[in-house]
Amino acid sequence: MGAQLRVYRQKIRSAQTTKKITRAMELIAASRIQKAKARVEASTPYANAITRAVSAVAVHSKTDHPLLTEAEKVERAAVVIFTSDRGLAGAFNSQVLREAEELTELLRSEGKEISYYLIGRKAQGYFSFRRRASERTWMGDTENPVFETAKEVSDSLIEAFVRPVAEGGVQEIHLVYNRLISMVSQVPQVTRLLPLQIVEGVADASDQAEALYEFEPEAEVVLDKLLPDYIESRIFNAMLESAAAKHAATQKAMKSASDNADALIRDYTRLANNARQAEITQQISEIVGGADALSG
Repeated sequence: MGAQLRVYRQKIRSAQTTKKITRAMELIAASRIQKAKARVEASTPYANAITRAVSAVAVHSKTDHPLLTEAEKVERAAVVIFTSDRGLAGAFNSQVLREAEELTELLRSEGKEISYYLIGRKAQGYFSFRRRASERTWMGDTENPVFETAKEVSDSLIEAFVRPVAEGGVQEIHLVYNRLISMVSQVPQVTRLLPLQIVEGVADASDQAEALYEFEPEAEVVLDKLLPDYIESRIFNAMLESAAAKHAATQKAMKSASDNADALIRDYTRLANNARQAEITQQISEIVGGADALSG
């Protein structure tokens, strides 16, 4: 009985230590998510505005730009996967990797080869464990994204898009990342970055608004300037969305872990009390038995 009681008490101490850690991580994630959400809210209007601007130029200029023209037959596509550098975030990484695998199956069923660009150590570890190749990997700042990384990713994607397919170039670029819906819901999002998809409503108003557009300098020069900014802003916005979703997922996972630790402490405390009561009962029985033997 004594050995069993010591085991229960040791498990109680272990669960209490685990609860302190998970509770601290929950509070840290809760403090960071507000700043992450504010960064998303600040970047989203600009990303949406520049997307509409590029769409308007593409519709009203009637020009064939390399980043806007869809190939008659797409032979190779790029998939950019946004994960985190660290775990302890529930299904955050697994659901975005699963979404990327489903997208891969869809693209391959259409006869397209896939090139992967990975953001986050979890994506890199996933591909490395399965011995799968990727073009480039970025790690180190997924929880607090910086624009310099987004620009580096953008430059790599543009270079791959304008490169001929025979030399390893791509004709489509897709983004796969987690989008923050609420504190308890993070949904994988798939977006085609290039060729540009015209924003809904821009093409419908082309006839009425066409007279309002005059390009100075030429439309090609305007697109040359706007398109890199568009790609950088969309990638940076996706990185911010992924970071905010990661903090929310971490808070949710750590709260669940703290609740489970509480449940373990309650269960082991009840078992320890039962073991202690059994030990006391046994000791009383031994005392009574010894007393009876002496009196006899």
